Amino acid sequence: MTSPEDNSFEQDGSAADGGGQAPIAPDPLDDLVILEAGPTAHDLGLELPEDPDEAQALLLRELSEARQEAGEQLEMLQRVAADFDNYRRRVERDQAENVERASQRVIESLLPTLDAFDAATMFEPQTPSEEKTREGMLSTRAQLLETLTREGFQPIPAVGEPFDPKVHEAVSGPGEGEGELFVDAELRRGYVMRGRVIRPSLVTVKHA
Repeated sequence: MTSPEDNSFEQDGSAADGGGQAPIAPDPLDDLVILEAGPTAHDLGLELPEDPDEAQALLLRELSEARQEAGEQLEMLQRVAADFDNYRRRVERDQAENVERASQRVIESLLPTLDAFDAATMFEPQTPSEEKTREGMLSTRAQLLETLTREGFQPIPAVGEPFDPKVHEAVSGPGEGEGELFVDAELRRGYVMRGRVIRPSLVTVKHA
């Protein structure tokens, strides 16, 4: 006869062996990342001595030389970048100056026209026709000056202003007297462009 203990043993054994499959434990090597081997000393053109101390000294020396060379290359690149930046700024400045000089030449060629407008509008009209002509010239002159003003063109203040030899050219002396000199009359209008004197004003002066 078979005892209950024997039946229990057989049932447990059959459950373990044939009734079901026990879970498989994960392999710890499954998550292991295999790193690609880096370059060897031979790949870098180095022949390392067998002595570890000598090999370490050689590697340190090579590293120091490589870092020094990298620093020199970086310094050279920085100089090249600085030289290029200076070159770019110089080219931009030269281009701006060329444009300004070209604009100034055009405006200088218009000065006789402005002088003609000034002279024509100084006369008092005697007839309605002359008045109409004068108004037309004043309007044209104003439009021309408005266009030139957008380019930095400005007339130089003269009558009643303190005499400034930088922008005023006196054609007669003030005579006897003391005190500060002022512009008494303007004989020919002067102009500046972006702060640069294109033509000084011809003036007479007097003491204050």
